[in-house]
Amino acid sequence: MSPTPPRAATRSRWRSWGERSQVERVELYAVQSLYTVLVGLLLLVNGSLVVRLSAEQAPVGVVAVVVAVVLAVVGCWALRAATDLWPRYGPLPRRRLAVTAAVCAAALAVAAALPDDPRTAVVLGVWGVLSVGLGGFRDPRVTGVVVVALPLVLGVPAGEVVVYAYGLGAGLFMLFTVRASLWIYGVVRELDGARQAQASLAVAEERLRFSRDVHDVLGRRLSEIAVQAELAARLAEAGDASAPARMEQVRGVAHDALREARALARGYRGTDLDQELQGARSLLSAAGITSEVALDGLPQHWREPTGWVVREAVTNVLRHSRATRVRIAWSSAGAGGTGTLVVRNDGVVDGATGSPGGSGLTGLAERLSPLGARLDAGRRGDDFVVEVLVPAADRAAVVS
Repeated sequence: MSPTPPRAATRSRWRSWGERSQVERVELYAVQSLYTVLVGLLLLVNGSLVVRLSAEQAPVGVVAVVVAVVLAVVGCWALRAATDLWPRYGPLPRRRLAVTAAVCAAALAVAAALPDDPRTAVVLGVWGVLSVGLGGFRDPRVTGVVVVALPLVLGVPAGEVVVYAYGLGAGLFMLFTVRASLWIYGVVRELDGARQAQASLAVAEERLRFSRDVHDVLGRRLSEIAVQAELAARLAEAGDASAPARMEQVRGVAHDALREARALARGYRGTDLDQELQGARSLLSAAGITSEVALDGLPQHWREPTGWVVREAVTNVLRHSRATRVRIAWSSAGAGGTGTLVVRNDGVVDGATGSPGGSGLTGLAERLSPLGARLDAGRRGDDFVVEVLVPAADRAAVVS
């Protein structure tokens, strides 16, 4: 079995619903609700008991309530171990299991000395700990013990066959409920891990594409330089008058290589906006992120810089956010091409600042500055926004 992703809620458990990721929300519903079921069962049973007892029976009621509190603590302790272990079968937390079994046995011993109503409350509490607290362990040994104990815990004190059947049937239903909840949570965790791996793979593929471009351009040019230089050297040794012309060719090839290398560093061989948008959609779709593009009215002279912004912003989304949707939009603010280019995603992470603190955004801001544009990046509400303020065409530098 492949290793399970780390638990999503390892940071703070005291955060609002809106501050949690989708995986953490599923955990809050699927896992935390199991604690609610266990504690709620004990509170319901003992609450009804306290209401029914007379003043003379108050000491007996206090004993039953104290036992219920101990059972609730131990049951939640065992349930926590089961949820941490899921979906693995082991290693079993033997100490917790032993303590839980000992507390249940002691509670049943106390119940034997109590009157009917308090005894029923304690017995139902033990039954809840077995079915919910231990129900999440997948080890067949634990499951077998729980399945055998569930009907006995209810049936032996009552001495009726129907109670045996009820204890077994209801217990199996609770086992199914607990494991179904944990299974749903486990599936969501695995899907989230797969999405993150897919996003990382998409970024790695983009890096591989860039490395292929570097190899194609510089490898070919450097090979040409080596051949031309070797030929020029042989001509010079032979006293051939064409040797200087060959060296001029070498210099020309070197200049071409330098120009293409700068083009690669600046924009992967001259950025084509349509190709960048197509690649961005493909990458975001592969990562399970929906995208929306609204670039109507984008000035022609700003298409290539927009490709730079799209590439860097989408890469940041894949690497540094938990986004589910991305919007790329252009809004015209006046005549002559003045406007704003915005890339917005809903995957803001804790600690996001209002400045382009990453090296990628810093480099992008430096590339846009000579064009007269200003880049702002940071958290705005629940979104992270990369915004580029574009100058008018007559005040913008020419993209070379």
